Amino acid sequence: MVINYFGNGCFRLQSGETSVLLDSDNNRLKADVSLKTLAPTEVTESGDGGIEISFPGEYEVKGIEITGFQIAGESTEKFLKTTYVMLWEGMKFVFLGHLSKPIDATLMEEFSEPDVLFLPIGGGHFLEPDVAAKIAKQLEARIVIPCFYKSPAEFLKAFGKKSEDMDKLVFKQKDIATDKGRVVVLKAA
Repeated sequence: MVINYFGNGCFRLQSGETSVLLDSDNNRLKADVSLKTLAPTEVTESGDGGIEISFPGEYEVKGIEITGFQIAGESTEKFLKTTYVMLWEGMKFVFLGHLSKPIDATLMEEFSEPDVLFLPIGGGHFLEPDVAAKIAKQLEARIVIPCFYKSPAEFLKAFGKKSEDMDKLVFKQKDIATDKGRVVVLKAA
């Protein structure tokens, strides 16, 4: 698995020839599946044959199981906020996207113990760093990848961890089997 970061909440996950794109700001990045955590749209075919998923539901694309959960308290008539759990190659990925408030107990159970947690930590329209740290501790992720921030310093202090700064994260399931609460800050490409 290779994870690249493109700024804000945009990530590309790739394994072999299959790729998933999260919250892309433009159409220049191509993927088999594109997930949107904030969108006014429904599932559509993109011009390159990829699938765009932008609302709650259960999906399976190329052996990847994706479940979207609406964040009802934060969605409006204009925009739907969705979080996702993705099962791929025996690993669990959780994308909290545009979340700005704590998660209710039911969703905490759905999101618990992910292998990789994509966590918005920037405050304002996203989780405040101390709230994000509390959620990261409760979910007990193996790897936490912060997004939507100017600096991760306040989050790292609240979480009580140091970060590993990387250009991209490359790993297999066995490589992260013993990790717990490892914070990886990816540099935007």
